[in-house]
Amino acid sequence: MKRTTKSLTILSLGILAVVLTFNFLIASANDQAAPEFTLIALDGKKVTLTDFEGEVFFLNFWATWCPPCRQEIPGFMEMYDKYKGEGMEILGVSLDRQGTDIVKAFAEKMKITYPLAMANMGIMQAYQPGQYIPATIIIDREGNIHKKHVGYMDKTQVEKMFLELK
Repeated sequence: MKRTTKSLTILSLGILAVVLTFNFLIASANDQAAPEFTLIALDGKKVTLTDFEGEVFFLNFWATWCPPCRQEIPGFMEMYDKYKGEGMEILGVSLDRQGTDIVKAFAEKMKITYPLAMANMGIMQAYQPGQYIPATIIIDREGNIHKKHVGYMDKTQVEKMFLELK
């Protein structure tokens, strides 16, 4: 009986250590300084992380062919239009391989109000958005990664995250 209790205690402590280590690794992944990047926006201008300094910044990895990406765009636009004067910035980073013309046509059709740029290897390596999109990296006013959200974000989630960091 004592041996079983001792084994369960050791097992419980081991599980606790794994959970605490996992939580520490997730927490340390967040609140890290966001890596600098340079992209070319659809308008042909350079865009860098420094351009968004002091703002709550949503770095959204998406593609025109991705249904959940397409679904979240209206909510992103609504929140951007509502809060851009209060320190919210959004940059949509397209992963489309067909090129800028496809993304420009899509952006015009959707009347996207926030800036868009094409992904490059530098930003993909720096931010590692993963194999699933949409993926949104939320960067706080101090330039630290606050959260990485994989999957669809509705406008209430975007607004809540912005207001938490505002």
